[in-house]
Parts: sequence; C-alpha cells; structure tokens
Amino acid sequence: MKYYLIAGELSGDLHAAYLIRELGKLDKDAVFRGFGGDKMAEEGCEIRKHIREMAFMGFVEVIANLKSVLGNIKVCKEDILAFAPDVVITIDYPGFNLRIAEWAKKHNIKVFHYISPTVWAWKKGRIKSMKRILSGLYVILPFEKPFYAAHNFDVKYFGSPLLDEISDFRAANADKAAAEADNKESKPMIVLMPGSRSQEIRKMLPLQLDLAAKYPQFRFVIAGVNTHTEAFYKNIIRDADVDVRFNSTYCLLNQAQAAVVTSGTATLEAALFGLPQVVCYKANALSIFIGRLVVKVKYISLVNLILNRLSVTELIQGDCNKRNLEREFERIVFDKENIKRIKADYAEINALLGSAGASSAIAEDIFKTLKP
Repeated sequence: MKYYLIAGELSGDLHAAYLIRELGKLDKDAVFRGFGGDKMAEEGCEIRKHIREMAFMGFVEVIANLKSVLGNIKVCKEDILAFAPDVVITIDYPGFNLRIAEWAKKHNIKVFHYISPTVWAWKKGRIKSMKRILSGLYVILPFEKPFYAAHNFDVKYFGSPLLDEISDFRAANADKAAAEADNKESKPMIVLMPGSRSQEIRKMLPLQLDLAAKYPQFRFVIAGVNTHTEAFYKNIIRDADVDVRFNSTYCLLNQAQAAVVTSGTATLEAALFGLPQVVCYKANALSIFIGRLVVKVKYISLVNLILNRLSVTELIQGDCNKRNLEREFERIVFDKENIKRIKADYAEINALLGSAGASSAIAEDIFKTLKP
C-alpha cells in the first residue's frame, strides 16, 4: 500500500519514523512519501517538504508567515493527488494537518491522525469536525481517551511512543552508559533545551545561558537540533562557556543531573529520564495575550498536565526572568527534598504511561483497518 505521512516538527518526525518502521514490517509492499524530516527519510520515506520549512510558533508568527503556510498546504494537496495514496497519516501539527484532513475527506481519502491536538485546552469545537473527517484518532496521553469519550468520540490509546524511543535508545546504548557511569567528568552536566523553532531558541537560549556564568561548578550543554546550523547557535552563544551537541538529546538526558527546558515534548522526555527540571517559556507578547484569552488549561508542561497538579515549576512570560530562573535552578540541583519529590512524581508518570509498544500497536491497527 501507499502511505502519505505529514509531520511538521521534530517530535512528529521522530514519531512518524517509528510508525513507518512498524508499518514496513507489516506491509512488505509499503511505499512512503510525505512532509517530514531526516528521521522519516532514514526509514525510507520520500520527503517532499522538509520540516525546517514548516515550523512556525505563536499566533502572530503564523500570521506573519501565512503566505508560506498556505503555499505549503497547496503543495501538499497537489502532491497527495499525484501520489494517490491508500491513506494519509497526519502526525500532530493540527493547524496544518486538520486542514489537509478536511480536504482529503472531500476527495474520499482516508485520514488517520496521530497525536491529538490540545482540544482539552482550547478549540473544543474541533472535536465535532474531527469526528466527521477522520477515519481514526490515536492519542498518546492517558487523560485524553476519557476526555474524548465524554464527547462521544471513540479514540484509541496505546501508550506514549516516547517509551518506545527511549527503550530503544537504552538498549542500544547500555554498554556506553555503563562506561560513562564509571568515567564521570569532574563537573556535573546540565542540559539546556531551548526548543526547536528558531523563534523560541532566540528568546529562550540567552536567558538559559546566564546560568552558565552564575554556576561555573556545572557544565552546561545545549541539546541542538539539526534543523539549525552550528553558526545559528554560535551567534547566540557568543563567548558563553557552553557547548552545543547535535542529534544527542537522549545521550545528554542520560548523562545530565538536571535540565532547563522550554515547554513541549522535551518536558516529558526529561521526566522519563528522571531529570529534575525547570520549565521556562516566552513568546511574542501578543501571542501570549491571545493565548491566555483562549487557552483553558492550568499548566503548559506535559509533566504537570499528566499529573494534573504542579510538580515541576513553570516560569512563563514575565515570570521567566533571570532572578526566578536562578532560584528555581538551585531548587533542582541543591534542594535534596525537592529533587526527591520530583522523582517520586516521575515514577507516578511512568506508571500512568505504562510500557513500550505504542508504535507497533498503532501501526498494526492502521494496517488491519486498511487491509482488504
């Protein structure tokens, strides 16, 4: 069968890559094409538009880049028609993907959406249209299935794909991890995760870099993403005593003592590696103002959302300043009681998420549904 997949961000690219791998095991004649990134390409997907040309954040930023967004949608529709797939699988990136799904429905093309938009936070009106246009919806957070059930939408939950990805990393790096444990560097490592989009990195990284000057007893390393060049990071880092490593996020999380994280999938990844963290987020002031008017959710980090309580500190917009970040950083590296509490909360998250196997279960469900 022919599969067209659409991912618009790094996390979606990784989840889609795992799905492609599992679908390939089930369907020996599978052909993959779509919008995505390097991970999808490595699994044999022909990439028609790379994620580096697609990722925009915030209301204002999307409007400013509306011409590019609409152009990408047009290219995507034309490419789907040319490819004539048996199914379209959209991964996260709801502003783009649900528009494609609406169009695909009119052309009698089945669409499975993987990773729910945050309708539990805002735009609940999307639920009605999603029920109409999607052939299936796969959610990855434990509270999402009962949420949708309350809205009479039967979605499927097989767990989080992050568990698959982290499990594979640990299995492949067991010997290396043991060697690192026996040969620890003199300074404990702190991993800085300023995000993946250029806008958020430019806003968040300078603030995170201030910690390196304040706390020289730690070694600070940035988890760089390959959608940006080394020169891009160096232009922000300048003379700060901080390294940047590309394509090494899990290696860094595996070695670090703590993390400073821009909100997103990275908050849950840090938790699954057991790292105490502080979450910080800044965006365009108008985007934040609009967001606060429409978003009805208490927290921004996946850790706190899954637990439905404040576990890791969130510093947002005005609260995200040098003084507050230093205070909260000290709590995740020096305050033993706070560290113990956070790790106990992480154990609860692990129990809620269950075990690995989500990617294969979702692939099997899609293949079973499509198989004649």
